[in-house]
Amino acid sequence: MKKLILLISLFVTVIQLSAQQKTYCNPVNLDYGYGPIPNFTTWGKHRSTADPVIVNYKGDFYLFSTNQNGYWWSSDMSDWHFVSRHFLTQEAIDATPNKWDDLCAPAAWVQGDSLCVFGSTYSRIFPIWVSTNPKGNEWSKAVEHFDIGGWDPAFFIDDDERLYMYNGSSNVYPLYGIELNRTTFQPIGTRKELLLLDDQKIGWHRFGEHMDNTFLKPFMEGAWMTKHNGKYYLQWGGPGTEFSHYGDGVAISNHPLGEDNHFQHVSLPFSMKAGGFIRGAGHGATFQDNWKNYWHTSTMVINVKNNFERRIGIWPAGFDKDDVMYCNTAFGDYPHYLPTGKADHLKNQFTGWMLLNYNKPVQVSSTLGTHYANNLVNEDVKTYWSAKTADKGEWLMTDLGELSTVKAVQINYADQDVEFLGKQHGIYHQYIIYYSLDGKKWNVLIDKSKNKKDVPHDYVELQKPVKARYLKMENIHMPTGKFAISGFRVFGLGAGQKPDAVEVFMALRSDETDRRNAWLKWKPVENAYAYNIYIGQEPDKLYNCVMVYDVNEYYYPGMDRTKPYYFAIEAINENGTSTWTRAEAL
Repeated sequence: MKKLILLISLFVTVIQLSAQQKTYCNPVNLDYGYGPIPNFTTWGKHRSTADPVIVNYKGDFYLFSTNQNGYWWSSDMSDWHFVSRHFLTQEAIDATPNKWDDLCAPAAWVQGDSLCVFGSTYSRIFPIWVSTNPKGNEWSKAVEHFDIGGWDPAFFIDDDERLYMYNGSSNVYPLYGIELNRTTFQPIGTRKELLLLDDQKIGWHRFGEHMDNTFLKPFMEGAWMTKHNGKYYLQWGGPGTEFSHYGDGVAISNHPLGEDNHFQHVSLPFSMKAGGFIRGAGHGATFQDNWKNYWHTSTMVINVKNNFERRIGIWPAGFDKDDVMYCNTAFGDYPHYLPTGKADHLKNQFTGWMLLNYNKPVQVSSTLGTHYANNLVNEDVKTYWSAKTADKGEWLMTDLGELSTVKAVQINYADQDVEFLGKQHGIYHQYIIYYSLDGKKWNVLIDKSKNKKDVPHDYVELQKPVKARYLKMENIHMPTGKFAISGFRVFGLGAGQKPDAVEVFMALRSDETDRRNAWLKWKPVENAYAYNIYIGQEPDKLYNCVMVYDVNEYYYPGMDRTKPYYFAIEAINENGTSTWTRAEAL
C-alpha cells in the first residue's frame, strides 16, 4: 500500500512538472561567438551576433545569425543546440581576405522539403545551400554561384509557389525586390525599387541615439516578408544598429513586389524596444510556432566595446482583428512563457514576474577599477561589475529589501579582459547561487558547479518558488576574462501592494517647431520603480512600449508629423503594475 501511494505521488509530481509552462528571458541565452574581426575589438574583445532569422522546419526551430560559423536548432525555443558549420567554400576562402565572414546577415527559408541558406554577398563566392537533415549537418549546394547576390537578403515563397528575394543595406539606396526562378534561382525580369526611408516625415526613421539626424542619413536594411490575409508585409530594420530605438518597420502592399513597385509605410515601428535592461529590436525575422502563433526575433544592442556588440531577442507578435501587424515588447526583457498552444499575443506571454532587486543593496568580493557593484542591479546592460579576478570564490550578494517569492534568476555575464576571437567550443561557466532569509543561514538555490555549457545569459526558472530576502552567487569557473556581470536579475513577486496609478500624465507636442517630437511628463508614483509608456496612432492600438526607470519624463521624437498619437502609462514595482493612465491625444 505504501508503495502504491508513493507511485501515485510520483506520478502526480511528474504530471505537475510536465504541465508547468516553461519560460525564457531576453536576451536569448545562446553560446554566442566572440567578435571575429580584430580591428573591431580594439576597445576589448567581446561576444557578438546580430541579424537573426528563425525558421520553423519540420516542427523544429532553426536560428541563423551573423558570424557564428554555424547555427542553432531547438524543439521548444528554449534549449538551443549549436551545429558547427562553415558555409564558405574553399573558392570563397581563397577569394576573400575576410575569412572570418562565414555568414553575415544570412537568409534562411523553407522551399519544398528543404531548408535553404544564403549569406550576404554581391560577389559570386556564396552558394545557396540546402538540407533535408540540418540537425545532422548534411548540406548540399542548390546552385554553386548565386550570381545576382544580395546584401541582407530574404527569400519568400508565395502561396502560388513563386519565389521572391528582397535585399538592401544602405542609407542611400532603397530596398529591392525581384522574382527568381525557384529551380535555377536565376532572376525573372529586373529588380524593383520598393521602399525608401522618410525621416523628414517620420521621426523614428532618424539616425542618432536621440533620433536627432545630425550626423548621417538613416540606414535601411534587413528585409523580411510575411503574408497575411492576402496582404504582403515587408519588414525592414533601421535606422542604425547602434541605437536604442533600432527597430523593424513594416510597409504593406497587395502584391509581393508592390503595386506599381510601391509599398505603403506604416509610420509606427512594428518592433521597438527603446527602454529597459537591454534595448533594440531591429533587423530580424517573423516566424510561426507549431500552433501558428507569430513570433519575431531581432537584434538587441549593447554597443560598448564596439558598435556591433549585439545580442538576440524573441518576442510574441501577430496580427490584430484589423490585420494590423504588431510585436509585443512590453516587459520584453522580463520572463515570458514559451509556446505550448494557441495564444493571444496581444495579451502578451509575460509571466507577471517582476524584477525584485532593481537598485537594491549589493555586496561583492572585490571590484576592478570603476566597474562598481551597483552596476549589477542598475538595469543597464551597457555597464557591469567586475571582480578583480576570475578565481573560484569571487562572489556577489543582492538584498531584495524584504522577504519575497523568487521564481527565476537571470545572470548576464560581461566581457572583461576576455581573450577569445571567433566561435569557441568546449567553454563553460560554473557557479552556485544560495538564498537566505536573514543573510546568515544559506541554502543552495541553483547548483551549476558541474555545468559544462557556455551560458553567457543564463536564465534559470526555479522548479519550485522559494521565499528569500538575500541571494548570493559564488563563481567557480569562467571561460575567459574576469568574473564580470552586467545584470544579476531576480524575478518573482514581492510581499507588498501593486503601485498606485499615475495621477497626472501629460503629452506635449509643438505646432511651431517639429511635430515629430513629443514631451511626456507625469507625476511620480511613490511606490514605483519604473513605468511602461504605451504609444499608438489609435486609442485601442497602443502597440509600441518603452520602459523607463526612476524618471518622470520621456522625450519621444519618433512620431509621424502628419498623424495623431495616443499615449498611456502604467507604474511598475516588485508586486505588479498599476492600471493605465491615458494622456490626451496629440
